[in-house]
Amino acid sequence: MKTRPLTGTITALVTPFQKGRIAHGDLKRLIEHQIRGGIDGLVPVGTTGESPTVNHEEHIEIIQSTVEMTRGRVPVIAGTGSNSTQEAVELTQQAHAVGADAMLVVAPYYNKPGAEGLFRHFCAVAEATDKPIILYSIPGRCGIEIGIPVVERLRAKYKHVRWIKEAGGSVDRVDQLKHALGADITVLSGDDSLTLPFMAVGAEGVISVASNLYARDISNMVRLALAGDFTKALKSHRRLYPMFKAIFIESNPSPIKFALVRAGIIMSAEVRLPLSEISKESAQKLNQVLSVLER
Repeated sequence: MKTRPLTGTITALVTPFQKGRIAHGDLKRLIEHQIRGGIDGLVPVGTTGESPTVNHEEHIEIIQSTVEMTRGRVPVIAGTGSNSTQEAVELTQQAHAVGADAMLVVAPYYNKPGAEGLFRHFCAVAEATDKPIILYSIPGRCGIEIGIPVVERLRAKYKHVRWIKEAGGSVDRVDQLKHALGADITVLSGDDSLTLPFMAVGAEGVISVASNLYARDISNMVRLALAGDFTKALKSHRRLYPMFKAIFIESNPSPIKFALVRAGIIMSAEVRLPLSEISKESAQKLNQVLSVLER
């Protein structure tokens, strides 16, 4: 199959809820905000989309709705990871069937497999689809890193496994990936505040939380960096940096949902337990940061 570039600014979409249900009207407004802002892709039901607390049917419903609402204008990269290989395979197959363009597959969390188990897990997922798979390494949440030897083995075996979302917080890790695999691996930042440093050593974009709200600003910064204009990109980064930190003042996605309601893009900041809406103190701090950006 022909693959569209999975680079640039890709938004890790929140999943809007109202009264416990998926708010499809809010989701549509959010997607249109992304398209108008010039983003390069959408990720429904990643961690930002509260994948741990939507049920199986809702998970596929969100992916299908995103595909339908996007209408092919940008790639839709479905979050299909799980710490159960069987579940990850099933979600991948169903996301493929409802029209997702690619899959974002996180390392298995909590059960902490070794390198061989990790390799076999991703092999099983890779064999469930011929669509692109973006590996997702986030050791702070999963307890394990997708080791570079595992990435090398997967890349050698599967043509459609050539992307990784890197959220380990290390510029050196990006250097290591590029040193080992060069142009054979596309690295995407998993941390908004590290997008520019990562791109300086070879990353080709970001899977962003901040772009839910600041779609155009993040897109412009990343395009400047891709064009090699790091002077202008750094100016954007410096302006946005306080916001990059503030939207993680509490557990994601509670702060970004608050910011989206504040901007009138979604109507409710509702999250599902065990998450909760942000405190009054955090809301006040986030308001202050956002107000400065709006001047």
